Amino acid sequence: QVQLVESGGGLVQPGGSLRLSCTVSGTIFGIYMAWYRQAPGKQRELVARITTGGNTNYLDSVKGRFTISRHNVNGAVYLQMDSLKPEDTAVYYCNDYPTSWSWGQGTQVTVSS
Repeated sequence: QVQLVESGGGLVQPGGSLRLSCTVSGTIFGIYMAWYRQAPGKQRELVARITTGGNTNYLDSVKGRFTISRHNVNGAVYLQMDSLKPEDTAVYYCNDYPTSWSWGQGTQVTVSS
């Protein structure tokens, strides 16, 4: 059973930055990975995806502000978030893509002045 542990969230002012980390207990070699988020009262949505070769795709609203990356040897996935906006407030999760693993606990990101 693969376990996912997200970290790096917190409270940040609008325009600030955060770097989220995700540690995967199993291998991520050959696996597409992604970050998702769920805001209060909303469905979980795909934020960013990264292929095994490092190609990336982003939700339109985060393009140019967020950067997903991966470290296959360490079994880690990262999300650098810059120019944060209040609408980015959500619980952020990592998982494979398409999702097949159980969700981790996520990490709360709150953007507020």
